[in-house]
Amino acid sequence: MKRVVLLGSTGSIGTSTLKVAEDLPGQIQLVGLAAGGNAKLLLEQARKFRPKALSLNDPSKLAELKSALGAATEVHSGTDGLLKLATMPEADIVLIAIVGTAGLQPALAAIRAGKDIAIASKEILVMAGELVMGEARRHGVKVLAVDSEHSAIFQCLDGKPSSSVRQLWLTASGGPFRDKAHWPLEKFADITVERALQHPSWVMGRKITIDSATLFNKGLEMIEARWLFDIEIRRVSVLVHPQSVVHSMVEFVDGSILAQLSTPDMCLPIQYALTYPDRVASQRVQTDFAKLGRLTFEEPDTERFPAILLARQAGDIGGTLPAVFNAANEIAVEAFVNHRINFPGITEMVRRVMADHEVVAHPTLEQILQADTWARREAGSVT
Repeated sequence: MKRVVLLGSTGSIGTSTLKVAEDLPGQIQLVGLAAGGNAKLLLEQARKFRPKALSLNDPSKLAELKSALGAATEVHSGTDGLLKLATMPEADIVLIAIVGTAGLQPALAAIRAGKDIAIASKEILVMAGELVMGEARRHGVKVLAVDSEHSAIFQCLDGKPSSSVRQLWLTASGGPFRDKAHWPLEKFADITVERALQHPSWVMGRKITIDSATLFNKGLEMIEARWLFDIEIRRVSVLVHPQSVVHSMVEFVDGSILAQLSTPDMCLPIQYALTYPDRVASQRVQTDFAKLGRLTFEEPDTERFPAILLARQAGDIGGTLPAVFNAANEIAVEAFVNHRINFPGITEMVRRVMADHEVVAHPTLEQILQADTWARREAGSVT
């Protein structure tokens, strides 16, 4: 039985995690749930799964939760609440599915408390991969991937060292604007928010869906893979794979390539992370290759989607630049969603902020957070 704390229980990854827990009542026990502001859904989840502790970011709704649940359930709020849940003595693993940078300090707290962590929030390793992985090694805990792409690589590597790897291949659906004939570069300025939110393969939250449309999500995943698998970013590449069945591949030094495949469903990588090193039976994901018919691949178009080049630059230089890359993108996506900039403006804003940043090598947590704050302020001034 794995005892799990889930930070971000009301988001898309969080609700998928609850499906997995419901499928495997004898394998997974939820001991803590944390959410942002959706007190109603958090209450429903608490009544169903009976965790020992809850945390809600919005303190104004705590009284309502406490009244509904009684003294048997601990109720916390804010950053302190996340840290309390992340370090619960009862927990074996902490799954972090908080959007943005808010998961970084809980991740470090969980590691220092000797907890394995499962990461669904790319920002944690993008911002502070060197620091987080160093702390994990120091405390002897595992950092497990929840992203389907990194889960695929983890499964294909199966413990092999990075020295055995020629290239990691992250696959990308290509997003809704993959087709150059229908969406040439000159039409990108006319892309609406509504159109950018129509992902062809996955159902995800708003931020990650926009990131998929710009391929910034793939850039973030490149940097994340660099730290998760202890490999230089020059050995991390991207292939567009519209069917989203091959979740990623590992090319070994002898020329062999291993891939992990399945019908796209986030429940599968979530289940693997929570039940690792075991594989537990589940009927949720079914893959019919005859019905799929064919699997295709193509090079990403970096002229229309330059985010991959910016990510490679950030990952190669390192230091505080990946944190700046991430923070500027968050502000740029928000500006696009609020109609303050156009679609190409997302990449342009990030490029300008990165160019103006003075990089700090091997930064402390304080320096990472300072770079994050600086990049948000700079990006905000661009709009």
